[in-house]
Amino acid sequence: MLISLSVLHASLPREPTMTLYKASLTAVLLAASAFQMAFAQDAAPYPTKPIRIVVPYPAGGGLDVLSRVIGERLGRALGQPVLVDNKPGGGTLLGAEFVARSAADGYTLMITTDSTMTINQHLYAKLPYDPVKDFTPITQLVLLNQLLLANPAVPANNLKQLIDYAKANPGKLNYASYGSGSQPHLAMETLKAQTGIDILHVPYKGIPQAVPAAVAGEVQLTFSGAASSQAFIKAGRLKALAVGGKKRMALLPDVPTFAESGFPDVPANAWFGLFAPAGTPHGIVMKLHAEVTRIMKDPEFIQKEVVAKSYDLVASTPEEFAVFLVGDSVRNMRAVKISGARVE
Repeated sequence: MLISLSVLHASLPREPTMTLYKASLTAVLLAASAFQMAFAQDAAPYPTKPIRIVVPYPAGGGLDVLSRVIGERLGRALGQPVLVDNKPGGGTLLGAEFVARSAADGYTLMITTDSTMTINQHLYAKLPYDPVKDFTPITQLVLLNQLLLANPAVPANNLKQLIDYAKANPGKLNYASYGSGSQPHLAMETLKAQTGIDILHVPYKGIPQAVPAAVAGEVQLTFSGAASSQAFIKAGRLKALAVGGKKRMALLPDVPTFAESGFPDVPANAWFGLFAPAGTPHGIVMKLHAEVTRIMKDPEFIQKEVVAKSYDLVASTPEEFAVFLVGDSVRNMRAVKISGARVE
């Protein structure tokens, strides 16, 4: 049984209040348990030709690297080449639209992030794809908890000291994001709203530009995962003040979480997930789910691609992922509203 994202989407609250949020999740769980669909067995064998995984981000980033590792192993498991096709552009809109318009036959897939599926719908006045109606979730791969990083010149070694310094020096600090509506933008603007601090937003094109800017002192603060920043932290060129997620990173156990620091609602995390175009046959979806989650639960994969990069392994079912997407959309709706970000 697969859960219809359209059914779950109908449970989304119109206003991002906590009461409506709880009501939304209750409605989602009821919809998930009540929704049923009958599927016919796939008549044709799958796959019989190469599979394309579209990544709507540039080559070289963490998402691209993980996609290529999964693709290579998936190709071996299925007996057909699995090719990663980077289609960056327009805040992931270009690649997402391409997949949304592709045939629902299991030969075009997408690995992407929360930006594509649960942020853009609240950020853009109009999207060229519908994140609810145009895609079938296969599995949430990993959670990526983000570190709040500071240049060593910032006189703060934890989040409380940063807030105290920012309050005493309004407008003196600035932070790099990956653009309006990106995860660092939403996280910092939420923190600013909760504390009343004044820190200037400086948008960059992405992590490859934002993190070096913080290292060089062009900006004082930014957000990044451990994979992109750990070397700078160990070398003393950046210091980590807090991390998103429910628990501390194993690689950086001395860095407290935002929740520990008193700010559990700061959205300092992201996720990677696998999708197919809506209407992809159930048997194909479940075959892909089985193979990909088997790959991800392999001990060697976990050590090299999850633990070493401080990801949290998820490997959820399509149904679990569908329910998660609704709650994550609510969370990001609130964060976008707080940030004031809007793209026409």
